Amino acid sequence: MQLRAYVIRRLLLILPVLAGVSVIIFIILALFSPEQRAAAFITDIRQLRDIQGVIQTHGLDAPIYVQYVRWISQLLSGNLGWSRTAERPVLEAFFYFLPNTIELALFSAPLTILVGVWLGTLAAVHRGRIIDHLSRTAAIIGWSLPTFWFGLLLLMIFYGYFRGWFPPEALGMGSSLLVKSDAFVRYTRINTIDALINGNLAVFVDALRHLVLPVITLTVVQCAMVMRIMRSSMLEALGKGYVTTARAKGADEKTVTRKHARKNALIPVITVSGYLFALLMQGVVITETIFNRKGLGWWWARAAVNLDIPAVLGAVLFSGIIFVVTNLVVDLLYAYVDPRVRLG
Repeated sequence: MQLRAYVIRRLLLILPVLAGVSVIIFIILALFSPEQRAAAFITDIRQLRDIQGVIQTHGLDAPIYVQYVRWISQLLSGNLGWSRTAERPVLEAFFYFLPNTIELALFSAPLTILVGVWLGTLAAVHRGRIIDHLSRTAAIIGWSLPTFWFGLLLLMIFYGYFRGWFPPEALGMGSSLLVKSDAFVRYTRINTIDALINGNLAVFVDALRHLVLPVITLTVVQCAMVMRIMRSSMLEALGKGYVTTARAKGADEKTVTRKHARKNALIPVITVSGYLFALLMQGVVITETIFNRKGLGWWWARAAVNLDIPAVLGAVLFSGIIFVVTNLVVDLLYAYVDPRVRLG
């Protein structure tokens, strides 16, 4: 009951936050001329001949408060405008590109967190030793690497020198085997999950080959942050009194590390991991562009270059929602990991 009441309270608090986000987005939108905003409703180039008619039809010359109310009603009905870059409505385009971003996040986020927590714990337990120095050096290098440079380096190595590992057709978004499979049914449009549901191992392996390079790129760069924070938090936890007490009672080092220190050291890591996952769900622009994964980041990058205003505003709206929801999930994980945290 306490958890349910807390979730309800937080959801009620989310509403004013989302309302504030909508106001900010509308203010930005209002800076454009009515002719520019009319582009959100033009689906055929012939409509440009009667641009004033489009403006009047959608009330873009009405008082500002009337425009806001009408815009909110359109948002609630799922009408975010027309995306020229995707050549379809914004909401439809969003759900079209979303599965590829979800697939990338499903593989990158757990790997980043698990490897970062493991290396951070290892470095803290062996503080001052060679493994600690190597881990910290690797973290500094990983965090300093520009994502675009590291991604291009992987492309040069595995596409230029090891073509048998990742042939050209394995560097894009989809699986080349999907075209050849007439019996393959798309349930989620996530290649790996659909392959498992269909029981098609060949497509599953081929889809994994598409994911290897972008997942490595994201994991190496983002894992460094998780590792450094986990190490610092773990060192602080190992110096606490309850750890000394556990050792005095005769607990072995593995029990002290795993049961007492690491669990309490996860609180700051959860915060950072939630932030990283939110970034992944927004679509990693550089990674998706380099590896030609047509996800949200790839689409929004093209939308920004082509001044596709409805698509860009949709990206801003989704970013606000995903960060608000992520903060709620992070708060719930606090209470799960550390019983001393009370939901209130």
